[in-house]
Amino acid sequence: MSIEVNNESGIQVDESALVALSRYIFEHLYINPQAELSILLVDEPAMEKLHIELMDEPGATDVLSVPMDELTPGTPGRPTPQGMLGDIAICPQVAKVQARNAGHSLQDEMLLLTTHGILHLLGYDHAEPEEKAEMFGLQRELLSGFTGKEAPAETTQ
Repeated sequence: MSIEVNNESGIQVDESALVALSRYIFEHLYINPQAELSILLVDEPAMEKLHIELMDEPGATDVLSVPMDELTPGTPGRPTPQGMLGDIAICPQVAKVQARNAGHSLQDEMLLLTTHGILHLLGYDHAEPEEKAEMFGLQRELLSGFTGKEAPAETTQ
């Protein structure tokens, strides 16, 4: 399992926790242990540039996901094939504001955004009410299982 974290944000983040969470999600969603994931932590100007390039939307956002091999969750008998899951870009500066507004820690917000980003890489979305219920329910389940406490309130809409 190759999970890389590259912190270019200038904000101190517990990168080992992001890797541990990613491994936890891989195991629980039966993602091939040889799958690859890249997590890039960027500042607001870099995130705004990515947001414009990828979504044609101005302003920095909290998390962006760029799937590569379009992998989906596996099953106990049939894990996801080996491949490149994709890239997640997270902006800790935006996460810090969201965490404060939601009343939880930056660490909880970073874990929330990492989970959210991985689920997007796996094909989950929240555009429709049914999709949102499924994705956010799984997000809460994974976060609670990993942290051993109630998942933080969703900050991504």
